[in-house]
Amino acid sequence: MIIRENESREEYVMSVARAMMTAARTAPKGCGADHLDIAALGLSRLTRLAHKMREIGERDGKAFFLRDAEGVAHSQAVVLIGCRHEVRGLNCALCGYPTCREKRESAPSVPCVFDVTDLGIAVGSAVAVAADCRVDNRILYSAGVAAKELGFLDDCSVIYAIPLSVSGKNIFFDRVR
Repeated sequence: MIIRENESREEYVMSVARAMMTAARTAPKGCGADHLDIAALGLSRLTRLAHKMREIGERDGKAFFLRDAEGVAHSQAVVLIGCRHEVRGLNCALCGYPTCREKRESAPSVPCVFDVTDLGIAVGSAVAVAADCRVDNRILYSAGVAAKELGFLDDCSVIYAIPLSVSGKNIFFDRVR
């Protein structure tokens, strides 16, 4: 038997994406409350995501969306990690509202600072797995915005996307602003 790398690449990248999702899920969460939504997009969804990124870039005059769309279009998968609209009931006031109830009533779309922190820790855990597996990646706010507009993760206030690529040259390294 001969297994050629280029013939097994998509399968490998998806297995790494699965491991990244597990790392994100098991990352520490504030108060032990898990308000994350996590998914992986395979090749069939990448064109749609890249197209939406280009649309947003043109619509909003954001050139970096156009640049990042090229990276997504040439990726083999994208991992999405988002935090849902939840509160912990701690009344910490870190969001600017004295109580969680007031935040929920006045600004329900503003994410809880603990959820955003949990999101950052989960993203860090996920990209560490990709790095350990030698899969090139980049954390993209832009692709997260497009994923949110496409409804890929339900009820998430913030989504980050992590495109994954295996090639002879890191497609996310030499980027033009």
